[in-house]
Amino acid sequence: MWAMWELSRRGFLAGSAAGLAFVVARRAAALGDGAKFSMARLRYAGGNWDVRPLAARRLLWEVTKRTSIESRAKEPVVTLRDAALFRTPFLYLTGDDAFTPWSSDEVANLRRYLSRGGFLFVDDATGTQDSAFDASVRRELKRVFNPDHPLTALPRDHVMYKSFYLLNNAVGRVDTDPELYGVDIDERTVVVYSRNDAGGAWSRDNVGRWMFDVVPGGDRQREMAFRFGVNVVMYALCLDYKRDQVHVPLILKRRTPYAP
Repeated sequence: MWAMWELSRRGFLAGSAAGLAFVVARRAAALGDGAKFSMARLRYAGGNWDVRPLAARRLLWEVTKRTSIESRAKEPVVTLRDAALFRTPFLYLTGDDAFTPWSSDEVANLRRYLSRGGFLFVDDATGTQDSAFDASVRRELKRVFNPDHPLTALPRDHVMYKSFYLLNNAVGRVDTDPELYGVDIDERTVVVYSRNDAGGAWSRDNVGRWMFDVVPGGDRQREMAFRFGVNVVMYALCLDYKRDQVHVPLILKRRTPYAP
């Protein structure tokens, strides 16, 4: 069981406003529920921050089942003003409409969070090109990073595509855009942005029914969307671990044919 929160090796959020830092957890169960991995959902003003309320819970269940990562079923909700922002390695931003521009303090907090080890996954729940949510995301990321770290398409050999499963493209509820977009700081991708409504593919209600159809690929596409989500979580925790060629045989072994 390898160390779970690899982000701590980069001094995650050292010296933050809250004075908090991550520690390496060799086994989350040994340290209690508070040491388990969680995805914090970002609450923001305007728009619809809670458009996929059950998506993260279902993805974390799959992450726990498929990997050695132990996670909490209930994810925290934070804002860019909360001290709790600095206590999670993974921030999840989604929506289906335009949202209110962040304040200068919120922009500064997100910049501090990302530059000191945090990770942001953005998912456009509209699954459409040129949505109002997309415009808001691009506007705010430009404010956070200025022109120094632009949002660009990730190359197909990026570790994100092979951090646990070998994938060829971004996958979600719809097949709007095969590209993943990201922002890099010091050779670390700190933001990953998907426009295919991955959360819609992950969402399952409390009695076990899938909440949204997945098109055009149905069950196979949904499975690949879960694999994509697992890869995002693994990358956030492990960074460039899989770049080392010694791990290629292990990755290839995981590339098993899809079985519904």
